[in-house]
Amino acid sequence: MTQQGVRWTADQVLALAPDASSQKAGSKLGIAGPWSRAGSSGEGAVWGLCKGSGSKPYQTVIDIADVAGPAYKCSCPSRKFPCKHALGLLLLWSGEEDGRAAVPDGEAPPDWAREWLDARRDKAETKRNAPAAGPAASTGPDAARKRAERRAERVTAGATELERRLSDLLRGGMAAAEQAGYGLWEETAARMVDAQAPGLAARVRELGAVPGSGPGWPARLLEECALLHLLTSGWLRRDELPDALAATVRSRTGLPAPAQGRPLRDTWQVLAQYDTADSKLTTRRIWVHGENSGHTALLLSYGAAGRAPALALPVGLSLDAELVPYAADPASRQLRADLGEQFTAPSPATGHPPGIPPADAAVRYGEALRDDPWLESWPVTLGEVVPVPDGDTGWQLAHPGSGLALPIDRSAASRSGLWRLVALSGGAPLTVFGECGHRGFTPLAAWPHDGAETVRL
Repeated sequence: MTQQGVRWTADQVLALAPDASSQKAGSKLGIAGPWSRAGSSGEGAVWGLCKGSGSKPYQTVIDIADVAGPAYKCSCPSRKFPCKHALGLLLLWSGEEDGRAAVPDGEAPPDWAREWLDARRDKAETKRNAPAAGPAASTGPDAARKRAERRAERVTAGATELERRLSDLLRGGMAAAEQAGYGLWEETAARMVDAQAPGLAARVRELGAVPGSGPGWPARLLEECALLHLLTSGWLRRDELPDALAATVRSRTGLPAPAQGRPLRDTWQVLAQYDTADSKLTTRRIWVHGENSGHTALLLSYGAAGRAPALALPVGLSLDAELVPYAADPASRQLRADLGEQFTAPSPATGHPPGIPPADAAVRYGEALRDDPWLESWPVTLGEVVPVPDGDTGWQLAHPGSGLALPIDRSAASRSGLWRLVALSGGAPLTVFGECGHRGFTPLAAWPHDGAETVRL
């Protein structure tokens, strides 16, 4: 994912780190001192030897030309991807010494690096050229249909049981939920997992935290129970729903759906990338914006707990590529897509999506809620806004032209990215991309009034 003469910024490299500790450790290795025989090739590879605690240096090589994002190989024992050595090498590669690139271009990889690069690229080529399935494929659709029917029956049984449990909760009163603690919800969530309805299980687990969320929790718990009841009712009556809403219900319940839309080719600007994690899974969300189509899309990638997902697109780059939407209807509000064929190497993005005032952002979120009542937020780009204090502890993004403002989500306001946003503004208007939801606006990237470089928050 590079081309001759185009190197990432330190922010783009650090965005690949699986956690904060890896960022810190990788930053310490982003200098020439611990490295020897570092080099990079025009084919999109970077390598080097890093001095460690043992007698032999760690061999680190990175394939930056991979369409799905950088791939890493290091002889260190770390189970994180990328490890601190890979991050340090990329930071060294992205910097300069005495006005020259710290890692020289145009060299031939050493044998140990070339062997790994050739093996993984040969494997990718073989996969692309693999013949279609043989005679067994004719029975594939029937087998898949039967599996889907069996799963739907299990989900229906789980939704029916969940409806009974919600009814019991309401009859017993909200106080019973506070006394039961997490145990009630964990056991119910486990039942939904057994029913192969991970979407229902995730929403049930979230209920367990509501009684301890402070004053007003009974009303919030009732709201969440109502949304959960709406979802289970939608599943049980999905055959009566319009096709688009039925597809949303299946997705929210946790049933997988393939990308089925027509590929859309555009120059896609990477606006934001962040990870969320639970005890079993790490989910990476990448927001991209089409410079020609004006379409914003969400790329999702998953990794086992403690491991970074495979797909990584540094913020601030743009790439000429195809995205395959999950919705067959181009007019659908479905944002999720898969990264398809990439036609050129990514390059630094110029410009940013057009901004809208806070009132329009709220309208767009409301329209999206009409199609998906369970939607937490909607991607929007605010234009000409200034971060200002809102009361004693809150912040908001004010639009001087309209006199209106959007509150910043309290959880986002506690992150260091907010102070970076305030410093970037200095009281001047900004363009800010983020997620607008019922808890407020979560800023993810920003552009100063007179600058085109994306600043990751």
